[in-house]
Parts: sequence; C-alpha cells; structure tokens
Amino acid sequence: METPFSYKIYDHTTQLPQNWNDLGNKNVFLSREYLEILEKSAPTNMTCHFIGLFQNHDLVGIAVSQFLDLNKLESFGDRDQCIKAHIRKFILRNFSSHVLLIGNNMLTGQNAFVLSENTDPILAIRTLKKATEDLKHKFKSIGKKVHITTFKDFHHNTLKNFKIEEFKTNYQYCIQPNMTFHIPDHWKTEQDYIDSLSKKYRDQYKRARKKAIGIEKRKMHLEEIIAHEETIYDLYAHIAKNAPFNTFFLTKNHFRVCKETLKDKFLFYGYFLDEKLIGFNTLIKNGKSMDTYFLGYDDSIQREKMLYLNMLYDMIAYSINKGFEEIIFSRTALEIKSSVGAKPVEMFGFMEHSNPQINKHVYRIFPYLEPTVVWQERNPFK
Repeated sequence: METPFSYKIYDHTTQLPQNWNDLGNKNVFLSREYLEILEKSAPTNMTCHFIGLFQNHDLVGIAVSQFLDLNKLESFGDRDQCIKAHIRKFILRNFSSHVLLIGNNMLTGQNAFVLSENTDPILAIRTLKKATEDLKHKFKSIGKKVHITTFKDFHHNTLKNFKIEEFKTNYQYCIQPNMTFHIPDHWKTEQDYIDSLSKKYRDQYKRARKKAIGIEKRKMHLEEIIAHEETIYDLYAHIAKNAPFNTFFLTKNHFRVCKETLKDKFLFYGYFLDEKLIGFNTLIKNGKSMDTYFLGYDDSIQREKMLYLNMLYDMIAYSINKGFEEIIFSRTALEIKSSVGAKPVEMFGFMEHSNPQINKHVYRIFPYLEPTVVWQERNPFK
C-alpha cells in the first residue's frame, strides 16, 4: 500500500522545517537563503509561497510557488509596438492577469521543486497539484481569482511524470530554450576555449576584446553595490523595459539583498569607463553549474564597446578557471549566446485556465502570450 503524501504551504521562510536545506542544498534556487531573498526583495507584483512535501511526516520534497498580479505592471516591456503586442496586452489584462506558478518566473530551468532520492515524482507532482488548489482558495479569499495555473520549465525526459489524470486538461507548451554552455573536462583556462574556436569566431573574440580596451571590470562587494544602487537599478531597468516581454521588474534593493544573503555564492561584476559604472552582470554558483542572473548596461556604450559580448566571454572565462561543468545562460539573446558556444535546451511547461471555455482555446491564445523569436543557431567551434 502506497504511503500517503501530504503537503504544507509556508508564507515565510521562518516557518520552514529545520532540515529544509537537506534538499535545498541540491539547488541554490530552492535553498532557504535564496527563498529569503524572494521574501525580502521579490518584484512588487509577485507573492511567493514555499511548499514542503511529506511522506510519513518526513520531508521528501520542497517547492516554490509564485503568484503574479500582472495588473500591477505599468509595462510588459516597451520594445514591441506591433498589433500582436497590443493583443497580448489585452489578453493579459482581461483574461490572464492573475497567474499562479509552480516554479520561478525570474529564472530559466528546472527550479520548481527538488525531491529526495527515492521519492516517486508522480506522487510528488500530484501532491503539488493539490497544493495549487489550496493556494487558489487562499488568493480567492483575498479577492484575487487565479486565472492561469502553470508548472514551469521541465526537461523533456521528465514529461512522462505529467501524463496523469490531474494534467489531462492542461496545455503542454514549449517556450524559448534555455541556452546552456557545457565546459569540457580538459579545458582548464580561457585559452583552451579560445583555441577551440574556428577562425571566424576567434576573430570575433579578438575584435570584442580590442573594443573593450579602456573598460575596467571589477568584482563589487556589498558596500560598493549599495553605493551604486541607483545607477545599478537604472542600468537594469533600461534593459528590462526594452525587452520584448516582461512579467515582473526587480525591486531596487534586490542585488544588495542577494549579496547580503548568498555572500560568496553571488558574484557582482561592475564595468567602469572613466570611473563611471556603465554595466554590470551577476552570477550565482549552483553546485557544479554557474547560473547567469540579471545584468544591465548603458546601451550607447554597449554597442560601441561590444560590452554584452565581452560579458559573455568573461562569464565563460571565470567558469572555466573555477572548474564549473556548465553555464546556464537562460533564455534571452539566443543568437549571440549561441555564437559564443551555448546550446539550446528545450524546456516545457503545463498550463490551465480556470475558465473551462477559455481553457479549451488556450492553444490558440498561447502564441500571443509568448513572443516568437526567430534566430539562427551558430556553432563557433572547429
């Protein structure tokens, strides 16, 4: 007889079980520390909950849920002004403004849940589905009806776990890929990477590095991050607002809170020209993976100095030098990431609309919600 699963929903990290990090240490984005960051500095239109899964009173799974209120956004990203973008805004405002996710909308990759080794993933997913029903009631009681429930960012080999009755009416979607850079074991320095590039891409590397002469890159500590907080936020906000589509904007204190909480696992690099901060990028160490996080830059300088491309090369160099196995570059700027050697990894999700009539047509509506990106995959290696 199968042992029953149960779940608990936590509003605050102070309520989490003592042994939460036994599982949280497997993925930094589900660790108590990162969840504290969400608690202290999540986007203003986001409400987070943390879910513990139990079997025989033992903690066997941990998950994060996020409720997004898209009505609180002034903008979904201002770059695209086409008819499709206007239709998307109309759909989001009128039919899909309250979204409940199992997963993390601020990241790309399987960061929805972690299970202990012998835990049945199907039982766990079934239990998480029950937890979403509970969360829907919770939000309804404060006057916020959930329109869309979605389980986000799963690899192809895990899709079989969702072929259960509870997901029969869900629409399975595949969105832009997660750009992932695999680091071969024999690479020990940046030079090994450069040597592996074909002539065309080695020339691209040299050109980018030449353009960046005069820019000083430095690792910034907490005091410096705080001192430059206004500029950092302006650089980030410029990029975020010019994205084709955005469902959240970070709070001003987010990077400070990341550094305070994650300490050495959170890396903040500033790029300076004539002592003025013109760009930054952030990285989070996640076991043997290096996850790229948020960045920002002054657009006028970035073009002239090939700043973004130089940042990608810097992230690759650092990750090779420190012995990481892969870099998670996430799902923006696909072509340029491809040109430095990142490969697309397909990610899948499941979504259901609370209105059964609308739910039948989600497959028609979804293409309007997810902007199509046409890009060409590159292979920079010999």
